[in-house]
Amino acid sequence: MFKCCLLVTLLCFIHRGNSEEADCFPSEWLKSVSMSVKISKAGFHRDLHYRVQWSKTEQEVHALLVQKLPSGVYMDEYQLDTLRRDTGLEVLLDSKVDVEAPEYLSSGFTALVFLSGRREAVVPVHGRYHRPSDSSKRVKVELESPRLLLRSEQCERGVAVDAPCTASNHSICSWTEILDLEDHARVSLELPVGDSSMVISVCGVTVLTTVLCCVYLLRNIWKHGSF
Repeated sequence: MFKCCLLVTLLCFIHRGNSEEADCFPSEWLKSVSMSVKISKAGFHRDLHYRVQWSKTEQEVHALLVQKLPSGVYMDEYQLDTLRRDTGLEVLLDSKVDVEAPEYLSSGFTALVFLSGRREAVVPVHGRYHRPSDSSKRVKVELESPRLLLRSEQCERGVAVDAPCTASNHSICSWTEILDLEDHARVSLELPVGDSSMVISVCGVTVLTTVLCCVYLLRNIWKHGSF
């Protein structure tokens, strides 16, 4: 609980400053920066593939993706913790996520994906169950393009954004937000939904099957049991 409260407090610091101060990186070099997001796998369990590229530079560049996610999907913090230990992937969530709640009882959240020491990351994301519908068999969940933040240890001039330094170091560092990226990072996924027109027949079959099983069990208990 304390960790979640601390992280929410830190995320409040993620704000844009004066864009004219974002001069840590040469403007020509910033034009080489690109980002792509793809989604793989099918069904409720997917992977988000992030890739950030830039031209050669003498500075050591760190990247941070600020990904807002809607109520229709979730990330499992325990799975992310296992990936951190196994692969070094660092992802912070801004709130406690209930992995059992359906979409209509959930809210959106923000994930911070740290790309320090790497330019690619694969983050698992999972679809939530939606309300049954009698008009559609699938629902489309749109994911916003993430914000891309960069920083360098060698840069001491003012920049545009304050955000946590790393997943393990919650102190605040100065980052440069890359604003003029081509919008190729918006992705979506389709999830199956229940057919509400089948509620009566499914409930009827379920009740009938339950009654028959109970009758069968009671008959055998009465016949073979000892009282």
